[in-house]
Amino acid sequence: MADDNVRKAGFTSSGISGGSLASSLMSKEAKASGGSVHSGGPTATLQKMGSKGSTNSSGFTSSGISRGSQAAQMMSQESKSHGGVTPRGGTTATVQSI
Repeated sequence: MADDNVRKAGFTSSGISGGSLASSLMSKEAKASGGSVHSGGPTATLQKMGSKGSTNSSGFTSSGISRGSQAAQMMSQESKSHGGVTPRGGTTATVQSI
């Protein structure tokens, strides 16, 4: 995953850009988890990576999500909040497509 793609999605050093893919993902995650975005969750983790410009070792690769990576942890957290499945169009799937 390229740092530039994360910034283009709206995860920036000054926060999540209004009207961006990032803001849409944040809204979806908040709704799925009862109204809040949890520290260490997918949106918070992506924002942290976007603010630091450090996505290169996150585990999102062209051949899928790397086992044991930060991306795998994000996928696991999202799956738990959706009853054991990673939803199509959810945060993890969208970020992987970026």
